[in-house]
Amino acid sequence: MKRNFLRLLVGLMAALCVLAGLTGGCGPGGNGTDAARDRPVTFGDYWYQGKAEITSYNLKQARYGELHDGDAVLIFVTEDFSARKQVKLDRPEDAGDDAVKVLKLNAMREFNTGVYPYTVMTSAFSPVDRDRHPRTLKVTTSVQEWCGHAFVQMNLQDDRYRVHQYSYFESEGDRVAELENAIPEDEIWTTIRLNPDALPTGEVSMIPGTVYQRFDHTAWRTVKATAILMPDVREPEIMVYNLVYYPDLNRTLTIRFRRDFPHEIESWEEVEIAADGTTKELVTTAVRNKRLMLDYWTKNSVMDVGLRAELGLDE
Repeated sequence: MKRNFLRLLVGLMAALCVLAGLTGGCGPGGNGTDAARDRPVTFGDYWYQGKAEITSYNLKQARYGELHDGDAVLIFVTEDFSARKQVKLDRPEDAGDDAVKVLKLNAMREFNTGVYPYTVMTSAFSPVDRDRHPRTLKVTTSVQEWCGHAFVQMNLQDDRYRVHQYSYFESEGDRVAELENAIPEDEIWTTIRLNPDALPTGEVSMIPGTVYQRFDHTAWRTVKATAILMPDVREPEIMVYNLVYYPDLNRTLTIRFRRDFPHEIESWEEVEIAADGTTKELVTTAVRNKRLMLDYWTKNSVMDVGLRAELGLDE
């Protein structure tokens, strides 16, 4: 049965690549990144220019047995972080060895379910120097909707992740867990941007993504997954990374990104596989829309609202 499942997975990956090609999901990046691909660019040139990379995606989110249209935004930016407190440093020049340069990801999803909206945000803080700090230091996720909100925070402490969970559900509120010897799924996104050669492959022990965990209301645990990294069957400049959570979760996560630096993420999909090995009808997908390099924290005036249109938001 596992062999049949893997055969199905390869077919799904090929279909995804074809679909992405038809929808334009594999096209060149938007403003701020095309020029970088026309000339050699170093890590420092791209990530230390005092701007964030902001990419919008057309989102179709599976929720409550239906697909809901929405927007996703990935914001990648470097900043100075405290290894001890695991917060952004106010004065990194005074922090000494406690200062760690991280690549921060803020991943946003917004979609409506009937009359009420969902707003979801995940933040991951991954050190740039993986030799000194090989693991992501912190992950947080918050989910807001009209019923209430939930929040989870994972901190790396002594080679294990300590999880604090808060929720408006009685059975899920104010809980603490510890997870050892596993890679957070939320770390995969920053690893792609820092060094995709460091992506885990083969059989790996993973902590499922915090958004998945919140939506599925599962207990915190580590699970086995099979990780595959391969070129896109249609476009060799695109790499496909696939996490197969089988049989523990019957779930796959597929991320498509550019082979060459700075390894921009072009699309992703999340699929749940039924117990009989067939694909469920609903598949969450996100396909790149627009991309900007922008010091967004200075663009907070009414005069800056037009930048949202450049990102394909509020259209």
